[in-house]
Amino acid sequence: MIEAFQQSSALAVAAAALFGLLAGSFLNVVIHRVPKMLEREWAQQAAELRGEAAPHAARFDLLVPRSHCPSCGHAIRAVENIPLASWLLQRGRCTACGAAIPLRYPIVEASTALLCAVAVAHFGWSAAALGAVVLTCFLIALAFIDFDTQLLPDSMTLPLLWIGLAFNLWEVFAPLSAAVIGAIAGYLSLWSVYWLFKLVTGKEGMGYGDFKLFAAIGAWFGWTALPAVILLASIVGSIVGLALIFVARRGREVPIPFGPYLAGAGLLALYFRGPLASLYA
Repeated sequence: MIEAFQQSSALAVAAAALFGLLAGSFLNVVIHRVPKMLEREWAQQAAELRGEAAPHAARFDLLVPRSHCPSCGHAIRAVENIPLASWLLQRGRCTACGAAIPLRYPIVEASTALLCAVAVAHFGWSAAALGAVVLTCFLIALAFIDFDTQLLPDSMTLPLLWIGLAFNLWEVFAPLSAAVIGAIAGYLSLWSVYWLFKLVTGKEGMGYGDFKLFAAIGAWFGWTALPAVILLASIVGSIVGLALIFVARRGREVPIPFGPYLAGAGLLALYFRGPLASLYA
């Protein structure tokens, strides 16, 4: 099979797209459940600190319980859980109660499939393609979690950082020395901005998860990619933030997650590091 993928780029791209559909279906579970898993963990820790017995709760993780309709509790059967196809065949509604299934689910699945296919089309059947697929899946999940909850879980940002350094042991995306410096510079740069902003205004301008995500991007692409990434993320974030304030009448005190813009800039850096660096210069 590997030989077939190496000989036929079209077959490799199609396989990547199929894998992306399956991965996108799993990412929907990650996006929905990881924040709830964190809330449960925090509740248990708070109870322990108060000297209380931890509240008993049924098992809840990425595998248990089975996916079900939040409106009626209908357990989703395998035939109703085919990525993208089931949503289209069911016209975006639960087969039991007719409740609408959010459009986000097929968007995540289709986006993951498209970006995985692009990764293999761009890098070929190689270690770089594998790294691009892994990075893409992490960034999609982190972007949606941060958009929903303003959280960037350590359980995802830290593994992403170490995986990037592991790929660069073989200089897949950057020399190892540049990757290590990138991880350090990525974290310390936003950490410094955070504390400077807090000292000047007395408010927190971003969360620690943003530091770790930026450090992870530095670990993948090296320190030379960081200026262009932060510039792109800041420009797009500022434009969207201003639009929300003046067009959507969103209050200035409402936090705007920065993670999705870092993730988007990281994906651009994956394919356009050279041009972005030139543009920044």
